[in-house]
Amino acid sequence: MDSSLKDQLPLLNDLAQGATIEEYLSQLTQRFPGKVTFSTSFSYEDQVITEKIAGSNLPVRIFTLDTGRLFAETYSVWRSTLERYQVPVHAFYPNQTTLGEFVSQKGPNSFYESVDNRKECCFIRKVEPLKRALSGQAVWITGLRAEHSADRQEMPQLEWDPGNGVIKYHPILHWTTEEVKAYINEKNIPYNPLHDKGFVSIGCQPCTRAIKAGEDFRAGRWWWEDNFKKECGLHLHEQAS
Repeated sequence: MDSSLKDQLPLLNDLAQGATIEEYLSQLTQRFPGKVTFSTSFSYEDQVITEKIAGSNLPVRIFTLDTGRLFAETYSVWRSTLERYQVPVHAFYPNQTTLGEFVSQKGPNSFYESVDNRKECCFIRKVEPLKRALSGQAVWITGLRAEHSADRQEMPQLEWDPGNGVIKYHPILHWTTEEVKAYINEKNIPYNPLHDKGFVSIGCQPCTRAIKAGEDFRAGRWWWEDNFKKECGLHLHEQAS
C-alpha cells in the first residue's frame, strides 16, 4: 500500500466517532472492499470480534496463524468457531524450509536458551506468515486490549503499521476483562477453556502458562524472560514524532 493509505487516518478517525463497532467495520469494508482482514488467535477478545463480523455478515476476511505449536484447546475452539459461524478461517503456516532449517540446527525448544532464539522462532512461526497474510490488505483488525500490556495504555484505537503498510484497528481496545466475559456469556460464544484455568494471553503451548493471583497479564507469556522483552514482533507501534 502507498503512503496515501496512511493519509486517510484522520478521516477514518472522524468516521469512527459515534459509530458502533459493527457500523464502523461496515464503513471500512465499503471504503476498502476486499481489503479488510481480521487476525484471530481464538482468544476471548478475538471471539468477540468474530461474533461481530460474522453476526453482521460483514465481508471481512478472517485468518489465523497456525504456528504448529498451539494448544489442543485452541484447535478445538477453532473447530467450534467454524461450526458456529459457518465462515472460513484462513490458516497461514510457517515456511516449511525455513522452519525445518531452524529446528534442525538449533533444536525444537531452542527458544528457552536465549532471547535471540526465541525471537527467531517467533519470526519464523508468526511474523513472516503474518506478512503474507497482510499482503495486499488495507486494514488489519486486531483483538488487542489496553489491559493486556502497559505499553498499550496510550495506544490509539486506529493506527498506522509501518512494517506491514496497513491501518490497524483495535475495536475493543478499551474494553475491560469483565466486559469481554459478559459479552461472551450474553452471546453464548464458544471460547478457549484455558481462559477458565488462569490463561489470559494464549499463544504457543511451550511459551504460555497460566498466571497466578496478582501477576501481570503478560506474566504467562515467555515467563523465563524479563518483562521488557515480552513481544514477539507481531504488534509494533509507530512512535509519535
